[in-house]
Amino acid sequence: MKLGFFTMPIHPLDKDWRTSLREDREAFILADQLGFTEGYVGEHATDKAENITSCMVFIASLIDATKTIKLGTGTINMPNNHPAAVAANIAMLDHMLDGRFIFGISPGGLLSDAEAFGNLDADRNAMFLEAINFVLAIWRREQPYNLEGKYWSVKIERQFMPEIGQGYLPKPLQQPHPPIVVTAVAPFSKGVTEAAARGWDPISANFLMPEWVKSHWPKYVEGCQRGGRKADPANWRVAKSIFVADDDKTAAAYVTDANSPYRYYYSQLYTKLKKGRLELFKTRRDQPDSEVTLDGICNDLIIHGSPDKVADEILKFREQVGDFGTLLYAGKDWRDPALAKRSMTLLAEKVLPKVNAAIKPVAKAS
Repeated sequence: MKLGFFTMPIHPLDKDWRTSLREDREAFILADQLGFTEGYVGEHATDKAENITSCMVFIASLIDATKTIKLGTGTINMPNNHPAAVAANIAMLDHMLDGRFIFGISPGGLLSDAEAFGNLDADRNAMFLEAINFVLAIWRREQPYNLEGKYWSVKIERQFMPEIGQGYLPKPLQQPHPPIVVTAVAPFSKGVTEAAARGWDPISANFLMPEWVKSHWPKYVEGCQRGGRKADPANWRVAKSIFVADDDKTAAAYVTDANSPYRYYYSQLYTKLKKGRLELFKTRRDQPDSEVTLDGICNDLIIHGSPDKVADEILKFREQVGDFGTLLYAGKDWRDPALAKRSMTLLAEKVLPKVNAAIKPVAKAS
């Protein structure tokens, strides 16, 4: 199992934005130093708590501050961006990172963003599909361009001047394109199947109950079979909320405190998802809404404790959902920077070796 990082950071509303952004950057730099293989960052334009407005700009700030970690958009909310801009900016970012880049895409989940960008009542899944098809077409074909769709058009014909290089949209360094991943948030996600059929890979979100995370693997297998490729667990990334401390008491206090950044994270999501997507926090589809509580969500979705306890919990989680290749540590606000850094360090240096030592004999025996 590899270790990665995924953050859609949810910060206190009164926290200085500069401090939030500095700490968010520091988390990625630390992840790189600790040997995390991948790091993804989300984006929202209209959320005071989730206040990274552009994952591309944020990643660009990390190019020279990191050395080996692959950096990923987690995700570009495609309906909110013109595909020509996405194609050009991602191509440049891939070159700036010397190919150390993963292209994460989604239809976008924040409804206030959708309202701000004028697509609240649109079919955002259809917009997403058209946008990524346009991006891939731009990277695949030569100039001049004439792409016509329902939502966008990309034309460069009248102003195409090849003798001076005018009218060219850039192509990424990685060919035919950077690896593409999609974040899966729905139980039994059809999007996972469609993505896998196209050669893309899934990230299962950290706010899904294990029952729903488990449902993603057969959908991935289905898509891989349709696309004529082998479904390899190594390509499945699963995000999880984890906090590691030197002892169980310290970890429990940090996670369960009324002002815990972990509890705050899920209280924010709980409030948002109560408007139509509460199923994500249920353990069965017929569970009444009244049974879903913040205490229950935190209890079921947060792994915390000493390195030994956390390693055991990760192994139990893996038994529940099945084998996967990369565990993505879900970033939270650094209410206590020292404890936050210690958690990432212990996970990389103490927990992951224990998990992999337990997994390898099983793999050899099978």
